[in-house]
Amino acid sequence: MSSLKDVCSGLPLDPLPPQRDRDDSVPHAPVRTPHLTPEEERLALQNALRYFPPELHGVLAPEFAQELRDYGHIYMYRFRPECEMRAYPIDEYPARTRQAAAIMHMIMNNLDHRVAQFPHELVTYGGNGQVFGNWAQFLLTMQYLSEMTEDQTLVMYSGHPAGLFPSHRGAPRVVITNGMVVPNYSSREEYEKMFALGVTMYGQMTAGSYCYIGPQGIVHGTTITVMNAGRKYLGLNDLTGKVFVTSGLGGMSGAQAKAAVVAGCIGVIAEVSEDALTKRHKQGWLMETTSNLDECMNMIRRYKREKKTTSIGYLGNAVDLWERFVQEYDSTGELLADLGSDQTSCHNPYGGGYYPVQLTFAEANEVMHSDPLRFKNLVQESLRRQITAINKLSDRGMFFWDYGNAFLLECKRAGADVSKEGDTLGTRFRYPSYVQDIMGDIFSLGFGPFRWVCTSGNPNDLATTDEIATSVLEDIINKGVPESAKQQFQDNIRWIKEAGIHKMVVGSQARILYADRVGRIAIATTFNQAVADGKLQGPVVISRDHHDVSGTDSPFRETSNIYDGSAFCADMAVQNFVGDSFRGATWVALHNGGGCGWGEVMNGGFGLVLDGSEDAGERAKMMLQWDVSNGVARRSWCGNQNAKEAICRAMDQNSKLKVTMPHAVEDETLLERAFRN
Repeated sequence: MSSLKDVCSGLPLDPLPPQRDRDDSVPHAPVRTPHLTPEEERLALQNALRYFPPELHGVLAPEFAQELRDYGHIYMYRFRPECEMRAYPIDEYPARTRQAAAIMHMIMNNLDHRVAQFPHELVTYGGNGQVFGNWAQFLLTMQYLSEMTEDQTLVMYSGHPAGLFPSHRGAPRVVITNGMVVPNYSSREEYEKMFALGVTMYGQMTAGSYCYIGPQGIVHGTTITVMNAGRKYLGLNDLTGKVFVTSGLGGMSGAQAKAAVVAGCIGVIAEVSEDALTKRHKQGWLMETTSNLDECMNMIRRYKREKKTTSIGYLGNAVDLWERFVQEYDSTGELLADLGSDQTSCHNPYGGGYYPVQLTFAEANEVMHSDPLRFKNLVQESLRRQITAINKLSDRGMFFWDYGNAFLLECKRAGADVSKEGDTLGTRFRYPSYVQDIMGDIFSLGFGPFRWVCTSGNPNDLATTDEIATSVLEDIINKGVPESAKQQFQDNIRWIKEAGIHKMVVGSQARILYADRVGRIAIATTFNQAVADGKLQGPVVISRDHHDVSGTDSPFRETSNIYDGSAFCADMAVQNFVGDSFRGATWVALHNGGGCGWGEVMNGGFGLVLDGSEDAGERAKMMLQWDVSNGVARRSWCGNQNAKEAICRAMDQNSKLKVTMPHAVEDETLLERAFRN
């Protein structure tokens, strides 16, 4: 399997590829502890062997059983391709349709060693965000995509390619579901068991929907968040000399250092994994590193005096870093941290997403597997210590927010002091979610993470799309936009102009910006025309992070500013998935989990191939109109004023759009009086 043709030829069975052990030259996922019974172990093995004819079971069964014992899951390392995993130019894929080739391009980008967190375990980011559950699933999926015609749809069940089914040209080419578990059984414990059995999978947000574009996506989101946090908390548009403290440099969190620099401040990021820290430093995403807290504090003081924009990676535990900031204040009276957050993978706190301060990184990886109960207790103690330090700094003037990674949720479960007095819905903490306090009103305006990938693989195409996007947004501003939206357009024009300077590309030739309904449609249709006119050398795939106005129902993140009691309801995400599918999406995905963890979220995503055809342009208009308006309408119904204004503008512009509008209770004392009788 040393070429794309080999990779797309299905399972190599005669002869079998040689057995392969883990390659120590790449990072690997932590060992999982599913606690299977002997009967369940046999079932997991039986399920894995279903992909192979009986005459091979004698060879593969002992090997797969050993993987299950050693790693807690059957990854089928023997079938990992030898060819380089990356986003090859679209014309190099042996496919019968351009749409299928574009999807293959996206899948292989998700498994690029420069992009993926644990590529050999098919984990893209977040510690356990899978593209597939094993390598047989990858190979079969690539084979199906290479054979697919425009009247077939590939059905994906939690990483498993169920097969090609007859459909029609206007249908999605792929429909993906991940983790669709009956609600009463959607717990972490049940997940570990079901994943080990090979029957479900955690797709995170954009890993299992093939739309991850490397850390650039979260660089942009974090940049916009930090800039708006500076405005809200510090009253500043210029963050020069201000210090943003956070943690996590693996996977998506690896973007934080770059985001701090783009936002213009001093970023200080703790990371326990030397491999993760070194990777970001070599990529140029992290400017400086130190493993010495004395040196770290001295660097911060020096750069504050010099008003230097930079990023400092501290190789060590975040708890030690936060507690040192407290010590500095207690001994000098100097508050060195202005803004704070956390981007560890706390949705997966006991499986490698959060490392306790009491253990070294190596010790933690061992105890995590050998003594899970002790590990859980240490994690919870560590979380309590971290919050204690953050609370002290917050009381002295630092502004902290939750980044939607389940950090405060897990702190609450650990017994830490994070509850908000008077919270009756169970979704509010002492510190706001960044959606509640910073980004929620931006989402309600319809702005969110619009992404594109130039499938030609040509950097010149990306530069051309940057110019197109900038021109489109500037034209929209010149024609007049509401004052509430103007700052967002300006921020994103600034971002797109600087994106090339900051070398955001890791893997595919991709870009992201925040745009509203009008902006997304205008950019997409202009891209499509550029493909038709030959200004771009290949099709463009548009998608978005599920972390958007419509894509995700997540009570502790995306919908944390929904206060009518519906924050735990998932109608919006499911309707988004279904609505995108019949309005023209090339592929659609619906996931349980993502961002805040398994059982905590429902999210839906899409991909749409712009191939220059008139049909693609019409699909983009129809689907993007719905993809944004769905969430704006829901947020309007919940009482958000920005959303009300945005959906009314949308109705004014499209006579076919008619949305149910809420009537506010003008006299709230009436509510109490009504129950006195």
